[in-house]
Amino acid sequence: MVSPRILVVDDEADLRELLEITLIRMGLDVDSADSLNAARALLAQQQYALVLTDMRLPDGLGIELVSEVTSACKNTPIAVITAFGSAENAVAALKAGAFDYVSKPVALEQLRLLVRSALRLDGTVTGYPAKPVAANLPIVRLTGDSLPMQTLRAQIARLARSMAPVAVSGESGSGKELAAREIHTRSARAEHPFIAVNCGAIPDNLMEAEFFGYRKGAFTGAMEDRDGFFQAAHGGTLMLDEVADLPLAMQVKLLRAIQERRVRKIGATAEEPVDVRIISATHKNLVQCVEDGSFRQDLYYRLNVIELVLPALRERPEDIGPLADAILARLATTDSVAVLGPEALKALLGYTFPGNVRELENILERALAFAENGVIEVADLALKTAKLPAFVSPDTAPLPLQPRMAVAGSSATARNPCLDNLPNCLPDYLNEIERDIIQRALIQTRFNRTQAAELLGISFRQLRYQMQRLDISEPK
Repeated sequence: MVSPRILVVDDEADLRELLEITLIRMGLDVDSADSLNAARALLAQQQYALVLTDMRLPDGLGIELVSEVTSACKNTPIAVITAFGSAENAVAALKAGAFDYVSKPVALEQLRLLVRSALRLDGTVTGYPAKPVAANLPIVRLTGDSLPMQTLRAQIARLARSMAPVAVSGESGSGKELAAREIHTRSARAEHPFIAVNCGAIPDNLMEAEFFGYRKGAFTGAMEDRDGFFQAAHGGTLMLDEVADLPLAMQVKLLRAIQERRVRKIGATAEEPVDVRIISATHKNLVQCVEDGSFRQDLYYRLNVIELVLPALRERPEDIGPLADAILARLATTDSVAVLGPEALKALLGYTFPGNVRELENILERALAFAENGVIEVADLALKTAKLPAFVSPDTAPLPLQPRMAVAGSSATARNPCLDNLPNCLPDYLNEIERDIIQRALIQTRFNRTQAAELLGISFRQLRYQMQRLDISEPK
């Protein structure tokens, strides 16, 4: 079988020779060019399994070649060689469509990992088998045929062919981890691990050990060698959920691990190479976190190379029916099987789903327990409304809850948003409405935040975030 052919583009003769020798020893055929024009001429004559180009060439920039190859040769991955510490060039190349990058001086082990990952995109390459990840494979975890979901599928198919870090954003419950898993499943890394880590759930004093591992005897209780998340995800994908919750000290170490692609276990004297793709997610506004000084700007740019925004469920109501059917099919057992009645489906279509798909799952799981004769009716759904009922305690008189408004130029209250005079500042006005509703829910539940979140139809984490954003505190 014909060996895959690689194109190396670099104006340094010594580096070209080193790259050629390394690639030939891997059993690959190599062509080389010392300029953009020479590379273009070779690309016009030959199909390549991978293009490797320097960023600075005598007649232009390597990023020009990146754009040309990704546009004209969609099935050919292209990687770039950047100067050491030039993070801006690497990020720009990845955003332009580069598969991956290596830094000068080129570490040969890192180069081999890059080449193996790139060649796994082509299942016909001998010695580099890949799990089939054709672009036409159906996405079974992300259900729906609405336009937002079709757009999301197309984005995922493109992202799967890259090694660029991805920042997944979206409301709570919209399926950020599912989207990350789909990127991994469609990529050349599909046969390797997908490791999802909730950064907010790890104690600060255990973070380094959890991420990078440790040697036996490195600290009290280290009874044996242990790998960290990076080693566990080697060859695959590492998802950093709630990445904004990382303390600054750990952000520095994470940035170095991502840049150098090497980690050192606690108690070890040498670093070891790791080959992982990073996908991050958070419910916080990372730009605001950078401005506040709680998140490093250089780490933000490393993680946020490509952003994938997930649509809220209320933005794709046509998917609610298929989603409900899929969820009920998954929840069905021999003892509990049910379908949605027409009125129940109509009620779901009119609901706003502040908790998105996760809330739909919770609603249907509860409804399944109450459904009779195998049909879920409207009453079984127990949908919550945003308007809170007046609070009447069994042992106290009704509380005189008066909404507080402080919007200049408006005499309307939070309970009557139909204004004769429009507010001067809509965001402030809406914040006051939201603050008043949350405070009333907290008072009604005696500041039990779990019950208040359930009363409002949102998750506990959403309530906690809104309380922080609106500066709502519990009474002392």
